[in-house]
Amino acid sequence: MSPAAAGNDSAPQAPADVPVTVSIRRRVAPERFDEATHWVQTGMDLANEYPGFLGSGWVRAHAGSGHWHMLYKFQDAASLEAWENSIARTTWLLEGEGLVLESHVVKRTGIEGWFDESQENAGPSSPFQPPRWKQAVAIGLGFFPLNVLFTYLVTGVDPEWNDIPTVLRILLTTFVMAPTMTYLVMPFITRRLRPWLQKPPRPRA
Repeated sequence: MSPAAAGNDSAPQAPADVPVTVSIRRRVAPERFDEATHWVQTGMDLANEYPGFLGSGWVRAHAGSGHWHMLYKFQDAASLEAWENSIARTTWLLEGEGLVLESHVVKRTGIEGWFDESQENAGPSSPFQPPRWKQAVAIGLGFFPLNVLFTYLVTGVDPEWNDIPTVLRILLTTFVMAPTMTYLVMPFITRRLRPWLQKPPRPRA
């Protein structure tokens, strides 16, 4: 990234066909708050002009905070790469030199993306990722009933379903369940469990 947004990308290369959420923490020079506000909004407006842009948001912890958190999402790795390698973004980052003192970047895809806070709910707590055990519980709550429902449906429609070779049955099941989990079940589950998933752990005595 450029001097205005230098940071470490903590995720490997994203799969080509899944949405990518970019989470950025920036520390802004307090005396240049007004300039930084305008600069950040300009960048989000520029990103909005690129195909695949799904939304963005930025917040501060409180009125006097110099630490800002930004989120934006693209529909896939290719559209994100087009934005990140664009002349418009490079120019924008150069214009922000001196405004941003430090930056840290995280990209989330795949299963972790199921637990990202939606943009309309973006707030100071939005970067928080639920513990792995909570993610496993949420996935199980979605996967188990979906698997049971699918099994009853296919065996009811086709009594010879169990006669299909095991590998082919698993392949067909995966083709149905993977997109259903991603686009229907997990968004529903995470919305219902959001208060529990996002509840911070209790501090140790």
